[in-house]
Amino acid sequence: MTGSAAGPAAPGGDAADYVIEVEGLSKSFGDRAVVRDLSMRVRRGQIYGFLGPNGSGKTTTIRMLCGLLTPDSGHGTCLGYDILTQSRAIRRHVGYMTQRFSLYADLSVRENLEFVARIYGVPNPVKAARDAVERLGLGGRERQLAGSLSGGWKQRLALGACILPSPQLLLLDEPTAGVDPKARREFWMQIHELAADGLTVLVSTHYMDEAERCHEIAYIAYGELLAQGTVEQVVAHSGLTTWSVSGGDPAALARELAEQPGVEMVAPFGTSVHVGGHDDAALARAIEPFRARPELVWRQDAPTLEDVFIDLMSRSKDNFR
Repeated sequence: MTGSAAGPAAPGGDAADYVIEVEGLSKSFGDRAVVRDLSMRVRRGQIYGFLGPNGSGKTTTIRMLCGLLTPDSGHGTCLGYDILTQSRAIRRHVGYMTQRFSLYADLSVRENLEFVARIYGVPNPVKAARDAVERLGLGGRERQLAGSLSGGWKQRLALGACILPSPQLLLLDEPTAGVDPKARREFWMQIHELAADGLTVLVSTHYMDEAERCHEIAYIAYGELLAQGTVEQVVAHSGLTTWSVSGGDPAALARELAEQPGVEMVAPFGTSVHVGGHDDAALARAIEPFRARPELVWRQDAPTLEDVFIDLMSRSKDNFR
């Protein structure tokens, strides 16, 4: 991941505001470079999203940032501790919620939370579990077995277990995969409440609507950091010009447009097709013959976050091939 892709420091921030500051982190497994030259800063109370295709290095990046995985090169701090020499101290202040539900299915909601509280030495574990139940809206389900909960309720329980020891940093690895939209929205409301209280959150996700809920995002593709900043900054810095066209057969139209010189991004969206490129003049020449077709309706649009990520992915080299 190249330092040149990193966005500017957040306005109004100083060194004391940053929970994570790292420079030049790289990691390889065997002869495969998974992360290259990562430089990044994350502010306290910030929700920082990581996006990118599967195998792009998102999870490896998050683990290195927090001292859970030792980089091959580079340096930095997390929560004021050196990620190379004080990783044990960092881990004491980190909560980690994985995609897979990892609590005890044959224990109730309350029993799971009390067990976690005791494992971490939380004072008065019974009260701590009761407070977590109330805070996360699990009231009325205290006695229900965790294994019988729906995906959304399991997610709430897992989040409750993660925050019981009062971590300063929360890691979420695709936490809402397979969860319905309503539960996802409620989950993100809880995450924003936690961030407002000063908890810093690193989250990997494939959902564009979730990325837009983050304070800042980073797009990672096959070990390279391609974009970083607020959603508005990432879209503005993409240099992408986009058009939306409707009418006719969207699939056939997308295939035809994709073959035109100057067209760098084509993506069907329902009954319309988004077309984009970085050279305005070349893109205009490419679509000119299509704009003469009476059945097609063209409209120039601002690029969406999804447009930008499709474009970034199309220009990325898969280092696992």
